[in-house]
Amino acid sequence: MAKSAKSESPSSSVLTAKSCDFLKKYIDNPSPVGFESSGQKIWLEYLKPYTDTWFTDPYGTAVGVVNPDAPFKVVIEAHADEISWFVNYITPEGLLYLKRNGGVDHQIAPGMRVWIHGKKGQVPAVFGWPAIHTRLGTSDKEAQPKVDNLFLDTGARSKKEIEDLGIHIGSVVTYQDGYSELAYDYLIGRAFDNRIGGFMIAEVARLLRENKKKLPFGLYVVNAVQEEVGLRGAEMIARRIKPNVAIITDVTHDTTTPMINKAIEGDIACGRGPSLAFGPAVHNKLLNLVQETAEKHELPVQMRAVSRSTGTDTDSFAYANDGCPSVLISIPLRYMHTTVEMLHKRDIEQTIKLMYETLLTLTPKTNLSYL
Repeated sequence: MAKSAKSESPSSSVLTAKSCDFLKKYIDNPSPVGFESSGQKIWLEYLKPYTDTWFTDPYGTAVGVVNPDAPFKVVIEAHADEISWFVNYITPEGLLYLKRNGGVDHQIAPGMRVWIHGKKGQVPAVFGWPAIHTRLGTSDKEAQPKVDNLFLDTGARSKKEIEDLGIHIGSVVTYQDGYSELAYDYLIGRAFDNRIGGFMIAEVARLLRENKKKLPFGLYVVNAVQEEVGLRGAEMIARRIKPNVAIITDVTHDTTTPMINKAIEGDIACGRGPSLAFGPAVHNKLLNLVQETAEKHELPVQMRAVSRSTGTDTDSFAYANDGCPSVLISIPLRYMHTTVEMLHKRDIEQTIKLMYETLLTLTPKTNLSYL
């Protein structure tokens, strides 16, 4: 039996040249909170051949559907948005002050290159920061970057020149840094949180179609917007779909780097497989099913615990409508909310395989009742 089940798995390397090209294109494309449409178009273009139909909601969440007429509905979900900035104030001298759009880390900003997305297209700019020569000796305590002292410099030297570039109050700002590869199968990029999730759920749909798997339920492949500002896209789409089961994928912290307390964050490392979480929103019987599936197919998993909430779209699906059994499958990530978010290629493949095999294990008759 074990040998037969193992033969059902996709090949040991699930990624193709086409899927890797899609990943790079998808990561490099800006997709800030509230302005996710360009990334969603790239994602849908890739996903459509592997689904029966698709739709979007008013705020831009995109959904591909397999077996749309099936009464039992299973969601696999990620979020599409990335953290960014808003232009908030233009000085008479043509410098720009900002507000956060999501949980962007102000401490990494000085010296970074950005794109300002204005009415006339992208405008390059930099986060200015006083030279070290001018900071040292001015006081006993060196100035630290804060939202209220960070500014952008486009080269314009007046408010009118800024406006001539098409930049306005509310223009969104993203970092320029993109996808790259490091040694030993590590990848870095801006916004792996959580476009890597969107990539993985699209790959699950591809494998199901290419391996000619027939599911006994409707599968909804959901790429939700506005997670970084409060799980808002997931809230809306969960109410619309009304799923019976939800499998959410997101990133979690690799805790093996300096300055992270494992006693608080747990012991999770890139390269050791996807991470499963215990927590109130995570359905225990569905979690057990995922753990058993991982064991059956010899897929490594790492366990962690969350407190009151997962901090992911899992919470929105779990507590939507009359309640939806939900589980969180996370991929370990280093340097979250920076421009060099880092993950391991092996974890990507193993997370895809785990979701794929879990879907092949689930049926409408799977008993998820606590009582």
